[in-house]
Amino acid sequence: MPQMGESIAEGTIVRWIKKVGDTVGIDEPLFEISTDKVDAEIPAPAAGVLIEIKVKEGETVAVDSVVATIGQASEVPTPNAQLPTPESPIPSPGPRAQSREPRAESPESRVESPEPAGLRTSPFVRRVAREHNVDVTRIKGSGLGGRVTKQDILEYLEKPQASGLRPQGSGLRPQEVPGPQSGVEIKPLSVMRKKIAEHMIMSRRTSAHVHSVFHVDFSTVERIRRERKADYERLNTKLTYMAFIAKAVVTSLRRFPIVNASLDGDNILYKKDINLGIAVALEGGLIVPVIRSADEKNLLGLSRAIADVAERARTKQLKPEEVHDGTFTITNPGQFGSQFGMPIINQPQVAILGVGVIEKRPVVVD
Repeated sequence: MPQMGESIAEGTIVRWIKKVGDTVGIDEPLFEISTDKVDAEIPAPAAGVLIEIKVKEGETVAVDSVVATIGQASEVPTPNAQLPTPESPIPSPGPRAQSREPRAESPESRVESPEPAGLRTSPFVRRVAREHNVDVTRIKGSGLGGRVTKQDILEYLEKPQASGLRPQGSGLRPQEVPGPQSGVEIKPLSVMRKKIAEHMIMSRRTSAHVHSVFHVDFSTVERIRRERKADYERLNTKLTYMAFIAKAVVTSLRRFPIVNASLDGDNILYKKDINLGIAVALEGGLIVPVIRSADEKNLLGLSRAIADVAERARTKQLKPEEVHDGTFTITNPGQFGSQFGMPIINQPQVAILGVGVIEKRPVVVD
């Protein structure tokens, strides 16, 4: 499990792109992960054959945990020997495995309720079981050694008998326990959305938020865009409103460095570099890739940089260093038609700019 940012302690396997026995080329996408910073496809560090997958889809493990093994084709186990059946005992690790340091325990797994002796489940399964008052020992697991998987518990909740479960220690009769409602689809909250919520609540508690709203005349910007549109298209890029806004922001941050700063106790840390974060809306949440040294770029450079990070954010091709160390953030709720938004500061920054809709309006001039 790679370290996708300085503060990342764990990651969730969302999807295996390759399966056991597949040939893998170096830097070829191997699996997809989700963290609180970024969703990304992880490339193979070496060429060979995928001979073992140690972590299933939906499971969360600590950074640096071994999730798979790449080797030679001759090392691929036979189908019958690949995984022990639920009835067979799980083989004990050999001396080499026992000598390894214990895997770092993730914060989420520490706060989960203890699982029954001898039954191993993922943090996701334990959380769903707790939220729905499900005794996981009553679920027949399809995983390694009878392990209850994400699919097992979701399928169990859809069955009629799940609605009659009695929560442990609740004192309620089985018929009084509400089960999944008819016609309701149950989907787990994504790692990204869960972490975004946690970080935004933390930011509200950390910084006193105050908002100011201004109307800005974009007539001159629109005229310049029309005049230079063809020139930019010949250079294989588009001249967007966001490029003008980014240029205005970096110029202003040089004039007002206290906004390009962070707090460290009673000290203000003035950042010499202007690393501009651009919020990009994704289907599963929001991500803020960072354009480093944004003040050193002209309008063309900013246009290309914004288009590049936005495209790679949507295709999950961002690198870990491209999603942290931002010093100021721009978010654009106006693309959805809102007049303005009230954004929450992206910690540890001290300010954020929310851009509203750009549209024609009748106004009094002068």
